[in-house]
Formats: sequence, structure tokens, C-alpha cells
Amino acid sequence: MKKLLFCTMMLAVSWMTTTAQRTWRHETFTTDTPMVHDPVMAYENGVYHLYATGMGIQHMTSRDRKTWTVMREPVMSVIPKWTRDSVPGFEHHVWAPDVIQWHGRWWLAYSCSTFGKNGSAIGLLSSRSLSFNMWNDEGCIVTSREGRDEWNAIDPCFVIDDNDEPWLAWGSFWDGIQLCRLDTTMHLAAGCRPQTIARRYPAGYQAAEPNPTSKFAGTNAIEAPFIMKHDGWYYLFVSWDYCCRGPLSSYKVVVGRSKTVDGPYVDKEGRLMTEGGGTPVIAGDKQEFEAAGHCAAYTLNDEDLFICHGYYLPRKGASILIQRGIAWKDGWPVLQ
Repeated sequence: MKKLLFCTMMLAVSWMTTTAQRTWRHETFTTDTPMVHDPVMAYENGVYHLYATGMGIQHMTSRDRKTWTVMREPVMSVIPKWTRDSVPGFEHHVWAPDVIQWHGRWWLAYSCSTFGKNGSAIGLLSSRSLSFNMWNDEGCIVTSREGRDEWNAIDPCFVIDDNDEPWLAWGSFWDGIQLCRLDTTMHLAAGCRPQTIARRYPAGYQAAEPNPTSKFAGTNAIEAPFIMKHDGWYYLFVSWDYCCRGPLSSYKVVVGRSKTVDGPYVDKEGRLMTEGGGTPVIAGDKQEFEAAGHCAAYTLNDEDLFICHGYYLPRKGASILIQRGIAWKDGWPVLQ
């Protein structure tokens, strides 16, 4: 569930194989406090690449993860026509990407939606290298339809299992976080039906307070899955509660783990994540950050790293990048 924000940071001119809609042009600049929403990261040839929600997908690079160059060109200056055909009301603001390297290619999934509704689609791009920002349109991975599906096709996350098979987790509100196996083209495997692997509340539970952001999405306030493998476990990070409200946001991250990629995922106390379980990872401290969420977690360049966005109170709730190292205590992630 992402809102239109920070458009002034979104940049222009990429290469795609479909009809152009619009070009965004801004100057490249550097910053040590990048404003981002829904960040993910990749590392190639000594350079960190960060991708985030924005007009055509925001892209920035760094060699030290301290000073970031916000690129002039977004990932997509050309938005594929199929996205507008599949998602009524969607135009240019692309949400919540994820990126992974598998079998010699980089794969980037992205979300097309409108705020608070589950008529959505997850698209796919591929590239041989991150350094040239040249991506092929690989079409649609999965769509959801209002009135048909009890889940929302946004917030994708790739994960490769121990058999070198790719999977995709996704989801926001409705019946929670979904998971499905992919084929070798990174599209849904034949016969795979999405399964729910995490909910904010047990099925059928009604929260006492209504959803303050959308009457359509209900109160199962869970989204933004990210699955990290570590020491024989799959760790499922998810965001609870409400993003995109600046200093009124209530986002937080919790985690569970499983020995198999398809679950069941349980928290530190043994509670099923499908029944509302989740061990706290990060939340707002109400001094620097009001709330924090939509995370990614990696082993990058021999370091276990957690990133997310936080609603920064000294800047009136603006959304900025948070980076924390991960320590492991009794098999559970602890942020440093």
C-alpha cells in the first residue's frame, strides 16, 4: 500500500521495448540521507545499487553505502502498455521493486496498482548487468482482480530455495502474504496456486480500529514480505500496520522462520505467522523515527545487512533510508 510521494527524486530516460508514455528528467545528485520508499539493494562489481518506489522506479548507487548518487535515469522511462491494460488507473508511479541475480541474469519485479485496491499486477524486467540500466520487458508475473482474488499482487520478493528453484512472495492486506513457485523464466510455475504464509491477524479476526488509509483493504495490515536464507533457515520478514502517513505512520517489521521456503513460518515463541505471529525486529522509537518498515535483508559483500525506510521526525515524517547490520542471537536476527 504505497502513496505517491517524493516525485522530485524520480528520474528519466531508460530503454524498453514498448511504446513510450512519458519522460522524467532531473539532474543526477549525491546525498548521504537518501529519501526512499520500499528500498531493495544489490551488489555488482564493487557498486551497491538501490532501487525503490518512484516514477519509473528510483535508482541510486554507492561504493560505500554512505554517499549515494541518485541517478538521472529511472529504471523505466517507458512503462509497458500491458500494465495500463491490466490495472485500471495505473500510470507511472511504480511501487516496491525487488531485484535478484539468478542464472547469469538480473531479474527485477515491480508493482503496478492504485492505492487501497487489489486490482494489481507484478511485472518483470531482466538485464545482464546493473551498470548499464538497460532492461528487457518480460511481461507480467501475476495479477490480482477485485472481486476475484482475496489477495493483492504487489510487494514482490524473489527467493531461491535450496534446490536452486525460484519462488515469489508477495502481498498486501486482504488475506495476507502469498507464495508461489516460479519456472525458469521467472513466471508462475504451471499449476502453482498462491498459498497464504502470513497474516496480521488470524483469519476472520476483526481489528477494533478501522483501516485509516483505505476502506477497501480491510484491517489485515500486513505487507512487504522479504525472505532471507541463513544457517539452514528461511526468515520471513513482513511489515505490520500502516505506512505512507508521514508522522502518523505506524509501520513496524516482524519476522518468523521455517526450515522450508513454503513454511510454516513461526516466530520466536512458536506462534504461526498465518495466525498473526511475528517476532519484533524494528519499529519507530518516536524520537528519530515515528515508524519503520518495508524491509530487505541480505548477505551482501560478506555482511549481513538490513535496510528499510523510516518516517524521519526531524524532517516532518519524510521517508528516508535506514541501514543496520544484523547480528544473530539464538538463531534470530538482532539489529545492530
